[in-house]
Amino acid sequence: MPAGTPRIALTSGEPAGIGPDICVALAQTAHAADIVVFGDPGFLEARARQIGLPITIDPPGGARVSQPGGRLRVYPVKTRSTVQAGRLDPANAGYVIEMLELATDGCLKGAYDALVTAPVHKGVINDAGIPFTGHTEFLAARCHTPNPVMMLAAGTLRVALATTHLPLKEVPGAISRERLEQVLTTLRDGLRTRFGIAVPHVLVLGLNPHAGEGGHLGREELDIIQPACEAMRVRGMRITGPVSADTAFNPARMGGIDVVLAMYHDQGLPVLKYAGFGDAVNITLGLPIVRTSVDHGTALELAGTGRAGHGSLEAALQAALAMLRHG
Repeated sequence: MPAGTPRIALTSGEPAGIGPDICVALAQTAHAADIVVFGDPGFLEARARQIGLPITIDPPGGARVSQPGGRLRVYPVKTRSTVQAGRLDPANAGYVIEMLELATDGCLKGAYDALVTAPVHKGVINDAGIPFTGHTEFLAARCHTPNPVMMLAAGTLRVALATTHLPLKEVPGAISRERLEQVLTTLRDGLRTRFGIAVPHVLVLGLNPHAGEGGHLGREELDIIQPACEAMRVRGMRITGPVSADTAFNPARMGGIDVVLAMYHDQGLPVLKYAGFGDAVNITLGLPIVRTSVDHGTALELAGTGRAGHGSLEAALQAALAMLRHG
């Protein structure tokens, strides 16, 4: 944990979505952290009025102080176009990217101790002509870190991904022995340094039904996944698998497991989000900075209504603080 009060950079996300709403909701209660929200101060005040929550906007900088309830430090970033809750506008994609760039660079320079992100909308960013596949990939490029690992956590259940935001047909080609060994190494190091787990136990899922059924339903398990697991076992890692994904998440199998490594996004995350949706946390391991995020999207239909829950954002903040204490 950094000396004194930790300072957290919080990006407010897609302005037409619930990101601004949940940032304002988070600020209603005091926190043992100096939270600095990146966003348009006037817009955030307007959204607060729209959802009926009182907020006082303070400028960033100065001494680190714990955030009091009802007040929020804001690092000013100007929206590019008038925002209407629930209505996406590609004109504001540059605003979303600028927030991420400023907050990430601030963390890299040591001005902030951790980055917490509200949800963005990938589609509207791409509609604006800005290539963007997700926070994880953006942060990897910005931090010059080639092999980050996306991991979601809901309580003690953790699920990491060997591949992230890819079309399903591209997943097999993206899974190589080298890639899996890199992911497993990042998982081991991240769970040690960020979570204090000295010897993490990883449950690795197969790619194919029944983990390939001995090669009858695909050979990725025999040719790629099993050799990668064996190589990491030789290096001292505790690994079980590859196992069939359809039976992996039962209590008997999960006993003593610290993290499940899924081969692709929708193989592991539906289980985790069923177990803890709304209170789960998205964590990026392998970066030079601490980064956490919510487990949900922009929920355009809830933006500006006052009905958006901020439980996942609170969990993301607390997870970042816990990771700072370990690291």
